[in-house]
Amino acid sequence: MQSFRTTHCNSIRQSDIGKEVTLAGWVDTIRNHGGVIFIDLRDQEGITQVVLHDETKIHGIHKESVVSVTGKVVMRDEETVNRKIDTGTVEVHSDSITLLSSCSASLPFEPARSRDTREELRLKYRFLDLRNPLVHRDMVLRSKIISHLRHQMEEMGFLEMQTPILTMSSPEGARDYLVPSRKHRGKFYALPQAPQQFKQLLMASGFDRYFQIAPCFRDEDARLDRSPGEFYQLDFEMAFADQEDVFQVAESVLYSTFTRFSDKEVSKPPFRRIPFEESMLRYGTDKPDLRNPLLIDDLTDFFLDVDFAPFKGKPVRGIKANCSGMSRSFFENMFDYAVAIGMKGLGYLTLSEGSFKGPIDKFLSDEKKAELIEMCGLKDGDTVYFISDKKAKVDRFSGQIRTKLCTELGLLQEDKFEMCFIVDFPMYETNEETGKIDFTHNPFSMPQGGMDALKYDDPLTIKAWQYDIVCNGIELSSGAVRNHRPDIMKEAFSIAGYSEDVLKDKFGALYTAFSYGAPPHAGMAPGVDRIVMMLAGHENIREVIAFPLNSNGQDLLLGAPGEATEKQLKEVHIRMR
Repeated sequence: MQSFRTTHCNSIRQSDIGKEVTLAGWVDTIRNHGGVIFIDLRDQEGITQVVLHDETKIHGIHKESVVSVTGKVVMRDEETVNRKIDTGTVEVHSDSITLLSSCSASLPFEPARSRDTREELRLKYRFLDLRNPLVHRDMVLRSKIISHLRHQMEEMGFLEMQTPILTMSSPEGARDYLVPSRKHRGKFYALPQAPQQFKQLLMASGFDRYFQIAPCFRDEDARLDRSPGEFYQLDFEMAFADQEDVFQVAESVLYSTFTRFSDKEVSKPPFRRIPFEESMLRYGTDKPDLRNPLLIDDLTDFFLDVDFAPFKGKPVRGIKANCSGMSRSFFENMFDYAVAIGMKGLGYLTLSEGSFKGPIDKFLSDEKKAELIEMCGLKDGDTVYFISDKKAKVDRFSGQIRTKLCTELGLLQEDKFEMCFIVDFPMYETNEETGKIDFTHNPFSMPQGGMDALKYDDPLTIKAWQYDIVCNGIELSSGAVRNHRPDIMKEAFSIAGYSEDVLKDKFGALYTAFSYGAPPHAGMAPGVDRIVMMLAGHENIREVIAFPLNSNGQDLLLGAPGEATEKQLKEVHIRMR
């Protein structure tokens, strides 16, 4: 490296004045001031200004060319000091510049302003996009976060182990990516949606604590907070552990990571534990953003004796917010939003100088009004919005109205990372299309109440030892206490319509391994990409992935997915139709 550079661009300070240095990097800018040439030279660490006095030295050198320069460090003139960069008080005066690689093509965009360019073009020329110091900084941050996560897990006695990439297709979860076998005609591998079965098999193999920064593959559509195709997670599993053991590890790692890489206030352990049913009722979602101070009240019983037809026979929710001083258009905009998301309307009452105003006022007696004031803790200027619909819709609508109100009133506490665990998920749910009972989430979870619950309770009332970590309304992780007993597993799957033969066929390794004795075990897998996205302050997860697929699942840089040749298809026994 000494032949190209003796130090990095961002390392030079006033203490280096008089020293001869050699720098190497990309030409960020060139400015020719009448025979005095100024070059801002950029490498991974930062920028240094280089000064040359011979125009012939820069012949053939353009922006984004790669060069090496040798010269002496000198103090800048006071009027040319640049306080915006770390090396802004010094510069390198050089008589020697070597062109290492010329930028001979026309730039599709200026790297320093790549984030002002449409995303499709950025991803097609991702190597230029990554030269943007801001984008580059996010990749460095990602590396540091992953290193920190790994160190935390090792400090707590977890072994880093790798699980297979070529594996068996699973009937549960998202769509698999299938890989055809050349040696086994008509058969396919699948890329793992998660290392779920393998990490449980490691527990059955006698390993106490496993983790890995695991690549996972799911053929899902993209969202801003979900990358299509592949993603990484901090996957970990613990033997002889229960739910609280997992929570303590997750709290320690996440609190340490978020406090180290952010200046925002972070929830201190222990994080709040919110039962699923409470979360749906009070926040209208199982991914609550606790930075929003508004809560949802259940007013179903309150309206049982109120003669208001739209609420008859349906659950009713109420959201209190102080809307004093808001214009008429505010209330009209809230109504329009409600209709836009599928509601039939949005009733409300405002308490003003001891009396109610609003479209529902005439349907309430004085006694009911007093009861509502007491129930919701209303004060002068407060408005209660009412949401009523079928059970399948009312929680979702309430959550959307809660979020909209928070946004319109500017209530969101943006300087915080608010974390919580959502617990006590239902084990089963009714499939709306078939009417049959399905697993709600992970089929490998232990039911609360064990075998007795499976045998004697209504399946739709059984809760699972399943949990999520949610931060600022974004799910960071799912996890569960695993079902480690074959007899309970067999009973749990039979309720969802799976015979023992299907269990042995699709999950044979796990089922068999547990028959030879397996410890109680539990784990979870926080999403690395989402953690980095939040700590970097982005809403688009592709900003923190070096080479992401676009929103349509395409790699615009290399051209994937691409066509296969007839020879390649023949080798894996595939014919296109």
